Amino acid sequence: MGIFDRGVAKTKQSFFQKVSRALVGKSRVDDDILDAMEEALVATDMGVDTTLKIIDSLQDRVEKDKYMSMEELVGMLREEIGALLDESGNASAVEPFDFSRKPYVVLVVGVNGVGKTTTIGKLASMLRKDGKKVIIGAADTFRAAAVDQLQIWADRAGVDIVRQNMGSDPASVAFDTVSAAVARDADVVLIDTAGRLHNRVDLMNELTKIRNVMRKVVPDAPHDVMLVLDSTTGQNAFQQTREFLKATQVTSLAVTKLDGSAKGGVVIGIADQFHIPVKFIGIGEGVDDLKVFDRNEYIESLFSMEDLKKK
Repeated sequence: MGIFDRGVAKTKQSFFQKVSRALVGKSRVDDDILDAMEEALVATDMGVDTTLKIIDSLQDRVEKDKYMSMEELVGMLREEIGALLDESGNASAVEPFDFSRKPYVVLVVGVNGVGKTTTIGKLASMLRKDGKKVIIGAADTFRAAAVDQLQIWADRAGVDIVRQNMGSDPASVAFDTVSAAVARDADVVLIDTAGRLHNRVDLMNELTKIRNVMRKVVPDAPHDVMLVLDSTTGQNAFQQTREFLKATQVTSLAVTKLDGSAKGGVVIGIADQFHIPVKFIGIGEGVDDLKVFDRNEYIESLFSMEDLKKK
């Protein structure tokens, strides 16, 4: 089983179970099969708007050939989803960071509990193994657990961490981190931030202040504002994206816990609805279970012809 297969196994099983029921005794695609496919896609938490966009397009294509096979229909589904991801900046597997900009500064945002701190730790480990010099900034100074957890990950990954006392100004931590990165000739800076959304104005002010102080050291920082989302939260992930977009500019996504959910379609829905590229997906608890998002491999794993032939 491949990397992405493990990440979307539950989503794939749920999808094909629903669609296969509508196939019994039928030799061609009809409205019942399209209805079943629509229901199956919605169940993956792809979102109603994105699902209807896909189904309407499929319906138009099926009209031209009533005797299209189910295998051909799934092939078209893959094409439609690929086109949606293309439009959102996921055209192909590319280097997620522009290492010609040094240090490359990533501001990581997301609500508490989505795996934000863990994602930073896994990302630091990935980059370190790739030969990059990484510095982490523990700017979530409101939760002792977050800073301590980040310290553990930094030690495990073998990278430097900049931290201050609890309750310190997050912008001060960010400033010290990028300053240290410049002084130590680091390649990448990963800044953790507080995951509060109860007061969007406070969040916006805090992120704006962090951005402004970092630019005193690195004028075009941050180069990436990465929103971490938990795939198991389903439609809540859409709402979290909307809220963070009101507070700051989000330039990329990292979607965690795909292996523990049948909601893998959330990757497609959020990329389509908000036109934000997915850079990383989390598919397990291990340090190596954060992977660069590959649009082609993801679609192949999610809608594999081999799974169709088994039904």
